[in-house]
Amino acid sequence: MKYMNETSSYEFILIGLSTDPSLQPLYFTILLMMYMVTLTGNILIIVVVKTESRLQTPMYFFLSNLSLIDLCFSTTIVPKLLVSTLAEDRSISFWGCAAQMYFHLALGGTECIILALMAYDRYVAICHPLHYNSIMNLKLCLLLSVGTWSFNFLNSIYYAYITFRLPYCRSRHVNHYFCEMPPLFRLSCTDTLMDEIAVYISGGIVGLCSFVLTLMSYVQIISTILKIRSSTGRRKAFSTCVSHLSVVSLYYGAIVFTYLRPRGSYSVDRDRAVSILYTVVTPMFNPIIYSIRNKEVKGSVRKLFVNRFTQSEDLHFSH
Repeated sequence: MKYMNETSSYEFILIGLSTDPSLQPLYFTILLMMYMVTLTGNILIIVVVKTESRLQTPMYFFLSNLSLIDLCFSTTIVPKLLVSTLAEDRSISFWGCAAQMYFHLALGGTECIILALMAYDRYVAICHPLHYNSIMNLKLCLLLSVGTWSFNFLNSIYYAYITFRLPYCRSRHVNHYFCEMPPLFRLSCTDTLMDEIAVYISGGIVGLCSFVLTLMSYVQIISTILKIRSSTGRRKAFSTCVSHLSVVSLYYGAIVFTYLRPRGSYSVDRDRAVSILYTVVTPMFNPIIYSIRNKEVKGSVRKLFVNRFTQSEDLHFSH
């Protein structure tokens, strides 16, 4: 508690993506464009799923959850990154840093489990199609969604507590573009090995359980698809999983590389590059992947824009 009182008025300084002033305007422009695409794409998915009656299914319910997570996840990181990319003052308050790390971990954990639930949904749809509606009913979907969000937001309090109860006296400079556990641990005056082990065990359990559920679902899905005699049927069944597999591969690849590595293999530049994948790139690509690969989403988006255009034209002529 003494250390907490001493450091709670502390300010951290984020190093950012680059210390080269000539690159900062370019980074700002690229990041701003990517963030705008992320906002537009994910809001569009949420609105379409909410307003289109034929998308009122468990698959799209979880997809709208994923879009909401990506929307919040990106907003937790990117606006501060945009400011610090151009501004000379890159400081972030102790509590601001704690809040950023808390929401980043809570939303990241929630996305991990939601992706596993989406895999389970595809498993039930392909392997048990006749019982799909009775198994994946509205009550179960709501319960799974609320439980996932609640668990991860409560669980992340633990991560934030063990990170920000540490005394920080080595430096104020966080060698990253946002408040992340590994670079923060390296600023502490004390040995953080046991804290890191506790984090890896706790986070590993959540990540491993989600990964195992996803893997088991796809083992069963692939086994069922291979039994389909028609090549058209196999292609159609597999096409419903391609978007999800692409998102899962990108997300888990970045997470495993960032967190589940030996302590001595930490590299600042490499970790910053990988972090861009799941904090900026993945939230932007998720709605794009699902929109391109899914005919129902594409049709609903087109219908939404046509209706809006028609309404605006009718309003124009009425005046």
